[in-house]
Amino acid sequence: MRVLTGDVGGGFGVKEQPCPEDIAILFAARALKQPVKWTGTRSEHFLGDSHARDAVIEASLALDESGNFLALRVAVDDAMGSYYACNGTGMPLRNMPNGLALVYRTPVIDIDVRLVLTHTNSVGPYRGAGREQASYIVERLVDQAARETGHDPVELRRRNMISPDQMPYATPVDRIYDSGEFEAVLDKTVALADWDGFFERRARSEQDGKLRGRGLASYLECIGGSPHEGAKVEFRKDGTVDLVVATQSQGQGHETSFVQVIAERLGVPFESVYLRQGDSDFAPRGIATIASRSMTMAGSAIALTCDAVIEKGRVAAAHLFEASVADIEFSEGAFQVKGTDRHIPLLELATQVRTIRVEDVPTSLNSAEEFEAPEQYFPNGCHVCELEIDPDTGVVMLDRYTAVDDCGVVINPPIVHGQVHGGVVQGIGQALMEEIIYDRETGQLLTGSFMDYRMPRAVDQPRMQVDFHEVPSPTNPLGVKGVGEAGIVGALPAIFNALADALATRGAVVDFQMPATAEKVWRALNR
Repeated sequence: MRVLTGDVGGGFGVKEQPCPEDIAILFAARALKQPVKWTGTRSEHFLGDSHARDAVIEASLALDESGNFLALRVAVDDAMGSYYACNGTGMPLRNMPNGLALVYRTPVIDIDVRLVLTHTNSVGPYRGAGREQASYIVERLVDQAARETGHDPVELRRRNMISPDQMPYATPVDRIYDSGEFEAVLDKTVALADWDGFFERRARSEQDGKLRGRGLASYLECIGGSPHEGAKVEFRKDGTVDLVVATQSQGQGHETSFVQVIAERLGVPFESVYLRQGDSDFAPRGIATIASRSMTMAGSAIALTCDAVIEKGRVAAAHLFEASVADIEFSEGAFQVKGTDRHIPLLELATQVRTIRVEDVPTSLNSAEEFEAPEQYFPNGCHVCELEIDPDTGVVMLDRYTAVDDCGVVINPPIVHGQVHGGVVQGIGQALMEEIIYDRETGQLLTGSFMDYRMPRAVDQPRMQVDFHEVPSPTNPLGVKGVGEAGIVGALPAIFNALADALATRGAVVDFQMPATAEKVWRALNR
């Protein structure tokens, strides 16, 4: 039975009708009691995999004379493909509307979404999954409003931003922001991007015959996925620790960051902790690695489980030391009687408790806890892009890129940096080059290989500066907010705002849909 799996633009496969050869392989596999894995070719994946996004959007923003936002109106026709794929409808019906308030005090938001069936492949969740549409809609409108009204784009944003003293903040789309310092993030970003030095750089670009533009985008995501996730911590007889979760790492570095949470909270050696994931025989109750939710949900469950281990350890240590539980403190991986030098390392205690047979004293430090989220989480940030256009060819080159992200407490900075970089590069791909194209007459796929479907390469990446502004979330034990999709959510509007700014120097406008290929840009300049 042929099953297509992969991820050109979404990643959910479609099943074909089994052919005789497939049936023969299936029966042979059953006879041998061996699993069969069939891998499709790259061309088959281009033909069969889900697509990422396909929408036509009309939006308008109302402002008063002082530049205060009054209302936002959005109408979206979202193409779903030939049928509704798994979670395909969640992008336009949930994720996009949830994020339309963004970081602003917009009192009224009107949303009209229509799902349209087409003859193309179905649309499935891809990095951003509707959140990038919300940021793109609002931030493109804000920049256009600044251009038409004469307001400075930074000051217009600052004027309308929700302030920290308004938290928790209820938005018109029924979300409650738990924390955020949006203006501080904006200020940090423009300073890091050398915003005031732009016109000097533009002058140098003009001397070289290039058009230079800059784009700013403040973004906010509503993330979290389903509301529960569990974790288990189990102590082996050899002195090592098993961490068992239901989430499955797909390259996000859970093997590092999850283990880091255990090592830091329990004070055990990093190398003594082993992550067990994706095994339904042992996994606790959980959902999935989706929606930037792994650290907010599974990480929080791990933290609660560590707390449970420590509480069991305090009871067991009190018994061993013949002391009151209230007199036992835990620090740097050991339990100690307050005011004395009597202490025992946690891993040693985990071994000793196995021999205890006293009522109300645990015989194991193994623990399992579950975390339930009270609301979604709201990572946010600000991105600034500077680019150059060659007016003779329409070729766009990204020159500078700055990103400051508030993903709450940062557990592992290199991993978070990598996720931001990866998300921005995916944004570059969508904004400037990636596109599935069919022949209008025959329906033949014209971009069926990487000879035709352009992906971003190292040469397409600009110089990137990435920094954080940590505002802990008060609604989970780690204070984290999530970051996996942040890069692309900020990148799309930042890149297109920079493109519009560069075109405006020649009186041209962005009147075409993504991607901004060289041909489209050249035509915009030569109308």
